Amino acid sequence: MNLADQFKNVNWKDIGNAPALPKLLAMVLLLVVVVVAGWYLYWDGLSEELTKAQGEEDKLKKEFIDKKKQAVNLPELKKQLVQVGQYVASLEKQLPSKAEMDALLTDINQSGLGRGLQFELFRPGSVGVKEYYAELPIAVRVTGNYHDLGAFASDIAQLSRIVTLNDMTITTSPTGSLAMDTTAKTFRYLDGEEVAAQRKAKAPAPKGGAKK
Repeated sequence: MNLADQFKNVNWKDIGNAPALPKLLAMVLLLVVVVVAGWYLYWDGLSEELTKAQGEEDKLKKEFIDKKKQAVNLPELKKQLVQVGQYVASLEKQLPSKAEMDALLTDINQSGLGRGLQFELFRPGSVGVKEYYAELPIAVRVTGNYHDLGAFASDIAQLSRIVTLNDMTITTSPTGSLAMDTTAKTFRYLDGEEVAAQRKAKAPAPKGGAKK
């Protein structure tokens, strides 16, 4: 029986009694249908899960590499932390305490007098409390010659405590000498009570009202 004769009068509803070639073709078609149906119903979902898992794997690899770099650099970071702590400590030593502020104001005044300057104004302002330190502005007006004014500014910069001269202007006074107007700012560290007050002020308010 040739190939064409095998497909003549085939009862596709009773393929079990059909010749070998139609029966084989029917099995192949059935297998294709099963594979395609399995792809859409099962394997396609697995493919999406695999893609998602691969993306998660890439993310975890990146996190691992980042943490590995941090671990490798940890000794250097600890060393830098110690250096920063030492630097902060050295800066704190340049800030007077509340009890030392009067002595610092005297040093500023003596720096001007020692250069032969005349103080026409020396008025401390209100203390501004920051997060870690307090700032005291002082309105200053001194008169003298140009050389002495420059020497006074240099002396202020060399004080053991931090003092800055801000908004400086130099004009000619009615007497013919030079007048320098500036705001000198001194800084001090906060004492324990002030630090506690700062933390209390920044603490979030308790939720809900007080129980009656």
